Amino acid sequence: MTELEITDIPPLSAGEQSLLDFHTVVNVINVLHIELVMLGLTIADNDRLLGRSLAACEAVVESLSNRERALEQAARVDELERTVEHELAGLPDWAATPGTDATTTLANLRTVFAILKVRARELLARAASPERWEEFEVERLRASFTAVFAAIEQNSKGRYRILYNAAQQGSSDYYVDFKIEVIDGRRVVMPPVLQDVMRDLIANARKYTAPGGHITAAFYEDATAIRFVVRDDGRGIPAAELEKVVSFGMRASNVGDVRTLGGGFGLTKAFLVTKQFGGRFWIASTPGVGTQVRLWIPRPGG
Repeated sequence: MTELEITDIPPLSAGEQSLLDFHTVVNVINVLHIELVMLGLTIADNDRLLGRSLAACEAVVESLSNRERALEQAARVDELERTVEHELAGLPDWAATPGTDATTTLANLRTVFAILKVRARELLARAASPERWEEFEVERLRASFTAVFAAIEQNSKGRYRILYNAAQQGSSDYYVDFKIEVIDGRRVVMPPVLQDVMRDLIANARKYTAPGGHITAAFYEDATAIRFVVRDDGRGIPAAELEKVVSFGMRASNVGDVRTLGGGFGLTKAFLVTKQFGGRFWIASTPGVGTQVRLWIPRPGG
């Protein structure tokens, strides 16, 4: 694959920048919205059965194009959970509806809200000091990404598994090779927002790779810089579109059939965060072979 370094993209409006900053919340709310729609269809063949909860989700997404309103919503995420819980409690017979796996649905909703609360806390902590670097324990960082993979698998409702041992992989499983290597082996200092970037790039690799595929994600730190790479053997991107797909809201022309809950902002955010911290960003891809995204960020004083 020929690698292209991205050095610039078209400027974003204030609303687009806000959506980008809160991209991780957009993704989680969209998952929640789909779960509620599907539950309404299963119970009563009515995609707006849980209308108050759906309206609350839509209000959150609508607010995210305004930074001040978005931060207010992040601080009130518990209110959204209470709205959903209250509306579900008003449907006492829904768990007994034929074809409804109430246990799975409730587990999915709990997982979504647990992730949403973590993302909201991260965003609120980050807002006051967007340029800061923070220390992370490697094992906790690794565990947080394992939890992301588990949530992705759970949301598939049995369509696939995500495994870390190639000897276990079946035809409908993803094999993920995820490595973190840092100087002292225990802790790493990095911009907190880089967690969003890593999650987004991994989720993109999964999204555009068919079950049975292989995804590599690797983080490396040395005395001068941190590096992160994600590689997949998915459908790839046409060569003429490599630079374009990093622009806000853009997707490759060969992925129109892929169901997605994101806004097409993942690569844009990855590039802009890398640039924000003085780094460099590369993308390489071949249709039918796969895609690799690689970034390099210098350590302060490195």
